[in-house]
Amino acid sequence: MIDPAALVRAYREGIFPMALEDGEIGWFSPNPRGIIPLDGFRISSRLARVLRQGKFEIAIDRTFEGVMRACAERPEEGTWISEEIVESYLALHRLGLAHSVETWQAGQLAGGLYGVHLGGAFFGESMFHRVTDASKVALAMLVDRLVRHGFELLDVQWLTPHLERFGAVAIPRREYLARLARALKRNSEF
Repeated sequence: MIDPAALVRAYREGIFPMALEDGEIGWFSPNPRGIIPLDGFRISSRLARVLRQGKFEIAIDRTFEGVMRACAERPEEGTWISEEIVESYLALHRLGLAHSVETWQAGQLAGGLYGVHLGGAFFGESMFHRVTDASKVALAMLVDRLVRHGFELLDVQWLTPHLERFGAVAIPRREYLARLARALKRNSEF
């Protein structure tokens, strides 16, 4: 397990871990860095309709470990979530520094995401869905929560075409670290 204090130090410096194919832990600080500007989050009209219909029950931290393990179930893609990563983030969760946003349907976990919360920054780690739109709804609920609670930064690590649809952008590491420093000074409650 990665020491929780070492994990927190790494996040404060803009670095995060991922399991590599050989089982070792790699440490990353991408340049450029993917973020979703909270004032620039976009949802499609179709997703807005899904949100209005209330197809999913939203929960926070009901099954943090369940979300992590579901995110790791990607045999065709490989996974960066090893058992060591799971144990490390469970330790952060027990300290109140890692959270999950979950979508439920008919009593079953339909989708969700998890990440780390420090100050006014949320570091999104991974998301999954078992039901269409379930992870998108979780992301929309996360952004709503971050805005309502005065967060300043939503880090998504790398820019992907999927996240670009929601307004994600890539910024240079130098700009990211400046935004991170400002966000860490905030005392936002998740």
